Amino acid sequence: MARKKQAKTPEQLLGEALVPCEEQPYAVPDNWCWVRASAVLRPMETANLDGESFDYIDIDAIDNKARAIREVKTLPVEKAPSRAKRRVHDGDTLFSMVRPYLRNIAYVDSSHDDCVASTGFYVCSPNAVIDRRYLYHLLCSDYTVNGLTSFMKGDNSPSIKKGDFDAFPLPIPPLAEQRRIVERVEGLFAKLDEAEGAIQNVHASARRRRVSLLHSAFTGELSKSWREDRKLPDSSWKNKRFDEVATVKTNLVDPAKYLDMPHIAPDNIERETGKLLGFNTVSIDGVTSGKHHFYPGQILYSKIRPYLSKAIIANCEGLCSADMYPIDAEINAVYLWYYMLSQDFLVQTYDAGSRTVLPKINKKSLGAIRVPTPAIDEQEFIAEVLSKAITKLNSTEEVLQITLKRIGEIKRAILSRALRGRLSTNKSSDVASKEMLLELSKV
Repeated sequence: MARKKQAKTPEQLLGEALVPCEEQPYAVPDNWCWVRASAVLRPMETANLDGESFDYIDIDAIDNKARAIREVKTLPVEKAPSRAKRRVHDGDTLFSMVRPYLRNIAYVDSSHDDCVASTGFYVCSPNAVIDRRYLYHLLCSDYTVNGLTSFMKGDNSPSIKKGDFDAFPLPIPPLAEQRRIVERVEGLFAKLDEAEGAIQNVHASARRRRVSLLHSAFTGELSKSWREDRKLPDSSWKNKRFDEVATVKTNLVDPAKYLDMPHIAPDNIERETGKLLGFNTVSIDGVTSGKHHFYPGQILYSKIRPYLSKAIIANCEGLCSADMYPIDAEINAVYLWYYMLSQDFLVQTYDAGSRTVLPKINKKSLGAIRVPTPAIDEQEFIAEVLSKAITKLNSTEEVLQITLKRIGEIKRAILSRALRGRLSTNKSSDVASKEMLLELSKV
């Protein structure tokens, strides 16, 4: 007869939960301890679907910038996805195990209590040893995200395993200290969020100014006084087709013959602003399929997802993606480029863009777009005024982006200090977290 398995003592359970000294990532205060994640989480709960419908949280439902649940789907039970298995409750934190570096993490509040989540999430339900908000901030930290990302495996949908998550070491302060940390962190974050909101309002205002400026340029308002000084009538403007003022110069070549040249793709261009971002050479990008050979002075325009308004004027020779058009302007190139970045041009691409899965504007549709065209000297005047004004706007937006980035860095630094016991909130008189774990093991 098989001997009955002997139950583990609380001390043995505590020993399994604690992380050995040699495996602890960094030093923490004496009344803190390092434990495996599974020691502070309740087992995940399988959802038993009944009734007619249920509220489903997939990974796509997470706003990874706001760390919030945004797009809950109400689905009929009979059409439940196979991954709809995890029951969630108020106070849980959802952590996506698929591409964890994307930080699809969200706190579950009462409005999403009893929803069902995808098995792509680890549903982190805190036990009595850990404060729910401390757990959320801990899971959002660079320490946790970067640490778990190191366990990611797979090619098509790289993810981490539940076992790696369960074994991951977490710094656990006394419960009272966790709550003080949460209060301090969220108080500081609230002030930073207020500053961030003000900066984003200024950024939105700058964008509206850009849109308004371009609209005034291509309706003739910007250069009205210029025309009046020269006694030119508004009728001097002509409404021409795009293919009357520019030529698409498709020029596919074998990239193997141009390995040291710059390679520019749509992803190398910032939407709406006409800014060229970082790019590599053909060789570094490992390009193998045919690309267009472009030359200085040509406009490079992304024909896929035209709603993104991606266009630049090339200042060098190179190769560009076959998803872009190299364009020779037969009017002032800067004038035409700014027009292609305007809302007046954009609205015409909505009807011209074909295909619903991946919107794309073909050469014929592009050629039919109307371009308001004044005389060449007025084009040059408009291009000069726009260049000066938009350069100032770009400088303002760059400062705003740097400031927003700095706010993000400050938040991460605050959280890093908090998780090391460096916020001057720790009290040696608190009951040590190890003692809390031991008491939990006795239950």
